[in-house]
Amino acid sequence: MRVPYALAAAAIGLAVALPAPGRAQNSPSSESIIQSLKPTGGATTRGIRPVGPDVGAAPASPPAAGGGPAAPRPMRPRGTATAAPAAPPPAGGEAPSVNLTVQFRTGSAELTPAAEHTLDELGKALSSSSLAGYRFRIEGHTDTVGNPAQNKSLSQRRAEAVVEYLAGKFSVDRSKLDPVGMGEEGLLVPTPGQTPEPRNRRVTVVNVGA
Repeated sequence: MRVPYALAAAAIGLAVALPAPGRAQNSPSSESIIQSLKPTGGATTRGIRPVGPDVGAAPASPPAAGGGPAAPRPMRPRGTATAAPAAPPPAGGEAPSVNLTVQFRTGSAELTPAAEHTLDELGKALSSSSLAGYRFRIEGHTDTVGNPAQNKSLSQRRAEAVVEYLAGKFSVDRSKLDPVGMGEEGLLVPTPGQTPEPRNRRVTVVNVGA
């Protein structure tokens, strides 16, 4: 059966608009970055679980044998905590993050015009009211080409260059941005040593909370 042209065009547009999971995005919009970095689900408070008025209270003694009055409830010593243990973190509660392709000059931390274009969208996202209350880890990643120690150092300088750009152009508070050079750690696409893989040369932005 022949598919109408309009329907086929819509299907192609959807395929383009939805990149494969885990893939670094070349030039995402600020809105798509916001959606990737915003926490989902209801608000939570770390380390605290709501408790009822009787949670943690000493249990009542069972009735006395023979149907007599129950033994008096033991008094709780002063200062005894009544809060229940903290609830475990939610299953699959990974921090919101986004992978961005940020191009640098070969072997340096100098941003290319293409990198600045990507970071402009990131800057708009991080300075938006939707993300203003959060802190972020800016991770620099490399592929496996070269010396691991040098890659680690280079990725740190590149992460710092991203922070400087965001703080300088968009006035994003530096104290809310933590640059971390990952080097060859955390490869997006696992490869053996000395393998050029553009998808591994990226910047990952991780929402680490308020």
